[in-house]
Amino acid sequence: MTDASARIDPRNEIADIDRRVFGGFVEHLGRHIYDGIHEPAHETADADGFRTDVIELVKELGVSTIRYPGGNFVSGYRWEDGIGPADRRPRRLDLAWHSTETNEVGLHEFQNWLDKVGSDLMLAVNLGTRGTQEALDLLEYANTTADTDWTRQRAVNGRDEPFGVKMWCLGNEMDGWWQLGHRNAGDYGALASRTAKAMRMLDPGVELVVCGSSGSGMPTFGAWERTVLEHTFDDVEFISCHSYYQEQGSDAQEFLASGVDMARFIESVVAIADAVAATKKSDKRIMISFDEWNVWYLHNEDGTQSGEELKDKGWPVAPRLLEDQYHALDAVVFGDLLITLLQHADRVRSASLAQLVNVIAPIMTEPGGPAWKQTTFFPFSLTSRLAGERAVRVPVDCGTFTSSRFGEVAAVNAVATLDDDGLSLFVVNRSTVDAADLRLDLSQVAGAFGRDLTVVESHLLHDDDLYAANTLEDPERVGVRPAGATAVDGTLTLTLPAVSWAAVRLA
Repeated sequence: MTDASARIDPRNEIADIDRRVFGGFVEHLGRHIYDGIHEPAHETADADGFRTDVIELVKELGVSTIRYPGGNFVSGYRWEDGIGPADRRPRRLDLAWHSTETNEVGLHEFQNWLDKVGSDLMLAVNLGTRGTQEALDLLEYANTTADTDWTRQRAVNGRDEPFGVKMWCLGNEMDGWWQLGHRNAGDYGALASRTAKAMRMLDPGVELVVCGSSGSGMPTFGAWERTVLEHTFDDVEFISCHSYYQEQGSDAQEFLASGVDMARFIESVVAIADAVAATKKSDKRIMISFDEWNVWYLHNEDGTQSGEELKDKGWPVAPRLLEDQYHALDAVVFGDLLITLLQHADRVRSASLAQLVNVIAPIMTEPGGPAWKQTTFFPFSLTSRLAGERAVRVPVDCGTFTSSRFGEVAAVNAVATLDDDGLSLFVVNRSTVDAADLRLDLSQVAGAFGRDLTVVESHLLHDDDLYAANTLEDPERVGVRPAGATAVDGTLTLTLPAVSWAAVRLA
C-alpha cells in the first residue's frame, strides 16, 4: 500500500466540458452495421430491423455525437448508394476492408437509428476518390431547405425536413498509405480548403474537421499538421487526432502509461496549431476532434496487421473482423484515456470512441443471440453519465513507476468535474504492484458550495485477473462494484487496488 494525496480547488478549472467528447464512431466495417446494430431476423428487431437490445445498451453507454460512415470506408464510398428504395441499391466492393457492402443501411436508416439511441450525427465526406462537388451534393441533400432536385429526392426518400448535420469531417486519415486517394499534406490541405470554403457558401453554420495525422507515430507527424493548417486555418474549427493502444509483449506496466502518450500527442498538436496561429497573427484557436481512440490490438503477436487475413477469402458480407476481446487491464487503460481527454477539455472539444458494436467495441452481439457489455463499456458509461459541466485539475502527490518511453510516470492519475449539484472524481491506479490509499482534500469545494459534500455513489473497476474478460459464455465475468469511498470532515478516502479505475460522485 502506498499513499496518494490531492486537493480539489475549483480555481483549477480547465474548461467547460463539450458533451461531444463522449462521442462514438460507427463505420461500415465487419459486423458493426449488419448483425450488429441491424439484424432484421433477430427476435428483438424493431420494424426498421434494428436490434432493440443493442439500442438500449448504446443508450446506457451515453454516446453524444456519432461519426459516420467512416473511417477508411468513407474514402471509397458513394453516399448516393445509400438512399432510395433499399431493394434497388447497388452492391459494391469495399476496398478498405475487402468486403461487399450491400447498402441496406444508408443515411436515412442510420439517422433513424440515431433518433432511437438519442445521439447526433457527425458526417464524414469522401475526399479520397471524390471531391468538392460530391461533398456539396451531400451537404445540400442533408441540410438545405431550398427547393432543389436533391431536397426533392430527400422528401421522396421519406424526409421533408433537413437532417441538420452540424459537424463534418473533411475526409479520413489522408496521410495514410492505406487510404484510397491518400495525398501529401500540401495536396490534401489545398483540397480540404477548397471544399471547406464551398461548404460554407452553402451552409455557413457547419463546423469542419480537417484531417490531422493518422497517429503520432506517422513519419510525417507534425509537418503534416503544420502544412495542412497553413492551408485550412481560416476554414475549419477542428483538426483530428487518431490514436490506438495495445499491450506489447506482455508488458502491462508500460501499457498502463498509454495516457501519457495521449496527453503528449494532444499537447503537440495544440502547440503546432497555435504556432500556425502565431504566424498568421490570429487569436483564433483550432480545437481538437479526437475522433478515433480506443484500445485496439492492431498488430497480431507475429507483427502482422489485424484483418489482413480477409484478403485471401474473397469479398464477404459483414465478416467477423477486428472483434477484439477486452480484458480488465484494457478497461483500466481505457478509463485512463478518458481521464486524459477530460484533462484537455480546453482544446479537446469532440472525441469519438472507435467503435461501438462488435468492431473493437464496448458492445458485442451474436447473430440470433444475445448482446453483452465488454469491460470497456463500464468506464465510458459511468464517465459519460457522471461527468459534470466543468473539468478541474486534480494534481496527485503519489509514487511513480519507470516507463521505458516516458521516464517517471505518476502511479495515480485523476480529474474532477463540477456542476451546480456537486462533484465527480475519476481516478486510476496505474501501478501493477502497489495499491494506493488516496486522501482527497475537499475543503475548497465545500467552501464553494457552502456545505460539506457526501458520497452519493462510487464504482470500482478491478479484477485480480488482469486478463479476465466478458464473453458469450460468461458475459458478466467482469464488472464494477462499490468502491467504498467515504467523505468525512472534508476529506474523501478511497483505496485503489493495483491496476484499477474508479468513479465517485459527491453531492
